[in-house]
Amino acid sequence: MEIRYNEKLKKLPPYLFIEIDRKKKEAINKGADIISLGVGDPDMPTPEHIVKSMQEAVAKPTNHQYPFGVGLPSYRNAVAEWYKKRFNVNLSPDEVCALVGSKEGIGHIHLGFINPGDVVLIPEPGYPVYNTGTIFSDGVPYFMPLLEKNNFLPDLDSIPEDVVKKAKLIFVNYPNNPTAAVAPREFYIKLIEFAKKNSIIVAADAAYSEIYYNENEKPLSLLEFPGAKEICVEFHSLSKTYNMTGWRIGWVCGNKDIVAGIAKVKDNYDSGVFQAVQEAAVTALASSQKCVEDARKIYKERRDALVEGLQKLGWEVNLPKASFYVWAKVPKEYSSSQVVSRLLEEASIVCTPGNGMGKSGEGYVRFALTVGVSRIKEAVERISKMRWKDT
Repeated sequence: MEIRYNEKLKKLPPYLFIEIDRKKKEAINKGADIISLGVGDPDMPTPEHIVKSMQEAVAKPTNHQYPFGVGLPSYRNAVAEWYKKRFNVNLSPDEVCALVGSKEGIGHIHLGFINPGDVVLIPEPGYPVYNTGTIFSDGVPYFMPLLEKNNFLPDLDSIPEDVVKKAKLIFVNYPNNPTAAVAPREFYIKLIEFAKKNSIIVAADAAYSEIYYNENEKPLSLLEFPGAKEICVEFHSLSKTYNMTGWRIGWVCGNKDIVAGIAKVKDNYDSGVFQAVQEAAVTALASSQKCVEDARKIYKERRDALVEGLQKLGWEVNLPKASFYVWAKVPKEYSSSQVVSRLLEEASIVCTPGNGMGKSGEGYVRFALTVGVSRIKEAVERISKMRWKDT
């Protein structure tokens, strides 16, 4: 019997980070001492008080059954209280839905609001799930280039009028993965006006909002702005903020009707988020945020070590204001993929090719700050021994 895959699967590009992980494991099996700066998976453990809360919660028989629905009231209230403290945004429980990680919700929102032929406006380079969700829903992707000359913000005015008329959903992601850019107030104000004028739902991916390096320049929430709740939802996660990537817990919040649409999709695809994880998430959100502050200090040390090191070697790289990524221009006369291959083969360093996250990422590579300072300095030392055509 010939096994035939769905045509949508055939349209999918290879999932970038699975391929990076495959190449890393292949190199390790050959004996290479890999310094992994590829996938954005924090190397620091989940804080002890969150782990302890989970241990207590998992022992409760009430948490051993299906956790149907939009999430525990205690969890949704904790999200609302966290938003009030962090962004001065007021949320009611029906404006919050628990997710099995923000990736799940980002992938599912299309199924609630995109019909065949509808256009989805997608930033590129960007998180691959924005596009895969579009493909699965028979939507039409329109890629908005994130260019350095535009401060890595999409140029909304350059989107053709016929595309705008068919657009039903737009994704934005700040602090940005992979460019590490932060959106200013002016952009969010313009985005809300654009979306309201054209009846387009805004899906804001804010997974990196708590990894910032200046207390006076904290990343903004789109929901802070007047009119945002009329057309916007924001996706968030405990993964990067609390080193909980494997726990799979996040949320979507904002416009209650959009949240309800996502929840209806989820009702038909999963059985909710494990309640013990939700209880641990309440502990994370409601208790002292010193662990988050400590993590920021660690990432800052790593950022400074990598950026300063690369700059001394002649690489063009800006100092990121947020996220744990460094977006670096590759040496001249090389493509992104060529640089990634050379770094792996000659220096046993894993990083992400910019063009792997969209064609506008050509000419860049992304380094994730997910190893300690000593290993970052070692990576810089290994790179210093390589020879490039323009150096």
